[in-house]
Amino acid sequence: MAKNTNQSTNHDSHHAHPRHKSTPRRDSLNADLLTRLSRAEGQLRGLQKMIGERAYCIDVLQQVSAVRRALDKLALILIRDHLETCVTDAMAERKPGDKVRELVDTLDRFLA
Repeated sequence: MAKNTNQSTNHDSHHAHPRHKSTPRRDSLNADLLTRLSRAEGQLRGLQKMIGERAYCIDVLQQVSAVRRALDKLALILIRDHLETCVTDAMAERKPGDKVRELVDTLDRFLA
């Protein structure tokens, strides 16, 4: 049976057509998120260098832990923003179901 190549998963469609928030993120929050991402990117480059230089395992693992903490903090900030804007807006419109399900699904993936 031929596979339908016109169908895409949610993951694929997010990359093809990114969705935008109905309530835009505050400029200060967006700037903070970008700063955090830049810092995490620098930490990842540091990890690459450590691996390339055959650094001591525990030192590499400590750096991995730092990167994970940085990304976890970024995710928590995004979750808070989502609750305070997208979910709150949906509740005000008395249509919270989809947003709540979407958040629960995302938290399931995040925490798994």
